Amino acid sequence: MTGIGPGATVGFVGLGRMGAPMAARLARAGYVVQGFDVSDRATNLWTELTGSTPAVTLAASAAGAAAVIFMLPDSAIVRRVMDDLLPDLAPGTIVVDMSSSEPLVTRELAAEAAGHGVTLVDAPVSGGVTGAVSGRLTIMAGGAPGDVARVRPLLDVLGARVVPVGDVGAGHAVKALNNLLSATHLLATSEAMAAAAEFGLDVPTVLGAINSSSGRSGSTENKWPNFIVPRTYDSGFSLRLMLKDMRIALGLAESSGTPAALSAAAVDLWAQAAQALPADADHTEIARWLGALSRCAPPG
Repeated sequence: MTGIGPGATVGFVGLGRMGAPMAARLARAGYVVQGFDVSDRATNLWTELTGSTPAVTLAASAAGAAAVIFMLPDSAIVRRVMDDLLPDLAPGTIVVDMSSSEPLVTRELAAEAAGHGVTLVDAPVSGGVTGAVSGRLTIMAGGAPGDVARVRPLLDVLGARVVPVGDVGAGHAVKALNNLLSATHLLATSEAMAAAAEFGLDVPTVLGAINSSSGRSGSTENKWPNFIVPRTYDSGFSLRLMLKDMRIALGLAESSGTPAALSAAAVDLWAQAAQALPADADHTEIARWLGALSRCAPPG
């Protein structure tokens, strides 16, 4: 079966800060993109980016589509959308769930979709809003090799690296584990920077030294310099979504019986931060919750 290339009709459900620029990239690459979102703010962003009108209904977004892409907050919403959409999907349609979803739920939905002649591939992403805009995302693809190959032309428009990681559900498992690591790195970095500042060190200088040393991570190289030191806290990924992914990863560890003491402690601290911070807090605000920046001199 050939891949789904430019000129094909693609439904895109979820036009938020990640979804809208991703769908716009597909449209610029020559796909006929039928975007849909229940949020007026999201559909306005879609119109602003593409100059086109979004689909009026969920069913309309999938009409005649060879593939339908989801970029949604969690598995509960993905399941509701699948339940509503599945009766309208023609046999042979492929659904690509690029959300951060629960691997076991993804497998259940894939089995249900197969009963309708529809294929489900999971392809969550890493790289944030910047990566979505630039097309530099890393995409972790779960599904049969032939199914991943079929949607590979779409994924190559959206990401700089597409990594097949296993059967359906594997992509969501890897994404959750990645975010557990990312969140734990950020927590540890924030504690370390607070200690550095309390000792009288200049935090940007400390970060520069660490970034050429063995303690470097995405938190020291990107999150602290770009979103925390300037106090913008605008990475585009919410604290509560990070916590959701951490809990998915912790659940995988617990169900497999593998050690997870550090992971559990990190999840507990992030849960405390979620309770204390506003509902829409960016995940980089974990540093603000720790009081790390109160110990740092203002940037300048």
